[in-house]
Amino acid sequence: MSFLPPSLVALAQRLGLGRRTPHQLLQKARALRLPFQPLPPLQESIWWQADPPLHRLVELPRDALSGPVQEDKAAARAVLMHLVEQEQRSLDGVDLRQVDGLVGKDLHAPLYDGLEAYSATPECRAVRIISYNDFVRTLGQAVPGFPEAGRLQLRQAEWRGERLFWAGEPQHLPAFAAAVAYARRRGLEIVLPAELTCYRLSESGLAGMRRRYHMLAMPAQAWSDPAFMGLLLDQGMPYARLALLRRSGAPEFLLLPRRHPAANALGEGLRQAGAPDVSDFLAVLPTTVERVPGRA
Repeated sequence: MSFLPPSLVALAQRLGLGRRTPHQLLQKARALRLPFQPLPPLQESIWWQADPPLHRLVELPRDALSGPVQEDKAAARAVLMHLVEQEQRSLDGVDLRQVDGLVGKDLHAPLYDGLEAYSATPECRAVRIISYNDFVRTLGQAVPGFPEAGRLQLRQAEWRGERLFWAGEPQHLPAFAAAVAYARRRGLEIVLPAELTCYRLSESGLAGMRRRYHMLAMPAQAWSDPAFMGLLLDQGMPYARLALLRRSGAPEFLLLPRRHPAANALGEGLRQAGAPDVSDFLAVLPTTVERVPGRA
């Protein structure tokens, strides 16, 4: 895969972007005028797919990073995969009314702050739970084996606070949401066993990232900017790119190893030019939020 068109290489050379000392690289990088933007804040939503999808780092595919040198990508991937920890728990009982999130909608789904808001939409109202028998039938569609048996499949992420996300079959999202809303309205205590997957940020993993890499959020325009690309390709310095955020036009993460003098200088210069530091962003993510209104 080509990461820089020949025409852009030629333009960079005409602009005099050749080999430089680390100090020169830093000075040139800090003078760049790229459209840096702060990383987007967390979106309080019932959808698991709302950014940031940090859970993907746990099992990051080998081809998730781009860059010219396989060894550099592999080294960056190894550090990224230690940023988030995953834990599996088996719970004896979870009150159905405590679940207030869903896994399965795409990124363009409307944002709702709770399942009750989603349950008022036409797709959920079409489920039509009028009686308790309707409730049992509907929940049985979403949770196989209910009421005699059945287990909830749940997810929770430290950066999403206490919210529990149901990870059942996507086609049953409206039925599950309608059932939860009915249980809340009627005060029904339905306790089911659950398998819970928890994700949390690793302090040691984040410290390792800070120690070994600059991880910066670069705007999409950077990758066609000859001044920036000329600096990035200076002396064949090591780097890797990660497109973690899935929205159109979202920034891409650039990882530059601090052990390499030129890469370290470029990273420091970009940070001074305004590139958001992803490690700083992760360090201040909220670890708790207030209990979501409407939960039992």
